[in-house]
Amino acid sequence: MNGCGLDRYARTLAALERKGRRRVLLPPGAIDFTSNDYLALADSPRLKAAIAAAIERGVPVGAGGSRLLRGNHPEHQALEAEAAAHFGTERCLYLGSGYAANAALFATLPQRDDLIVHDALVHASAHEGISASKAPAVSVPHNDVEGFADAIRRWRLAGRTGHPWIAVESLYSMDGDRAPLPELAELTDRHDGFLVIDEAHATGVFGPDGRGLAHGLENRENIIVLHTCGKALGVSGALIGASAVICDYLVNRARGFIYSTAPSPLIAACVREALRVVVDEPERRAALEALRTFANAELAAVLGVKGSGSQILPVPIGDNALCLRVAARMRAEGFDIRAIRPPTVPEGTARLRIAITLNVDRPAISQMFARLAVIMVEEKP
Repeated sequence: MNGCGLDRYARTLAALERKGRRRVLLPPGAIDFTSNDYLALADSPRLKAAIAAAIERGVPVGAGGSRLLRGNHPEHQALEAEAAAHFGTERCLYLGSGYAANAALFATLPQRDDLIVHDALVHASAHEGISASKAPAVSVPHNDVEGFADAIRRWRLAGRTGHPWIAVESLYSMDGDRAPLPELAELTDRHDGFLVIDEAHATGVFGPDGRGLAHGLENRENIIVLHTCGKALGVSGALIGASAVICDYLVNRARGFIYSTAPSPLIAACVREALRVVVDEPERRAALEALRTFANAELAAVLGVKGSGSQILPVPIGDNALCLRVAARMRAEGFDIRAIRPPTVPEGTARLRIAITLNVDRPAISQMFARLAVIMVEEKP
């Protein structure tokens, strides 16, 4: 290379390649075992019809500016009102992605005299916001309620008088297990804190009318819930559900909201329809529940791996290169499975992340696990 400074980037890419951590963009494979399209809504006729109807009634593709300028379209406001009613929260605020929403709320809401206590496995988007926050932060072991309590006690003993912020996912994206939400809510109350729950992988899948695992907590002033719209809802964007005061504060202080062009009004109209679908078609959730129960049982029977109990099934591999080889062979045989490696997961915990969606059926699940069992034996050093 010439002396323009690209060498350092090339060296970094080469080092990632040697460690089995270089990422590349791959097209979708034949049978979907990797997407988050849990309810198979991304290509659904109802959402396509909603887009067509919105265009017909004059909804624009682009917002034309930030929400605080001219970009505050009636579709955004209608979505926020309908989502607040659906999820049982005082107010909702719609942003362009779950990443943007998490980054905005953690960078904005905790103050200098507060403390952020986050689960060790909380999503990278939360870490993005935490790193930009004025508040100090501490990580605690995964799903360790006593670890959260100890961190807050130590902070109080040091004379701190602010508010603790507890950050968790209700259903963890790479492990598929649940957070102990009732215990964390009680801890939050006891220490005059706030609980932030990322429902990304539970929205639409769990709870009455797909309201998520935090559905009984969303009417409380000290609980903030994030619902992403690009997974089970099949569209894009994210909704922050919180008190009116919190949402209004974000409108006034969250730089990621203030200085971003508003999400497409056309997409907002589509999310409104997706929320109606999860209410109107409970058979989708029932079918997914049956499939995930079957898949968890197959995982245990065929591979001897205990399932997570959810639609996210991690298959531990450990070695990065081995994980890549197994995933590549599965894709070559028509099963779209991806290798998940550090830094997305901790060092030494590379895995296949198998996602169960309504885009597959029982025969496909059985065939996939049967081939995976053979390939893992053949590829094992």
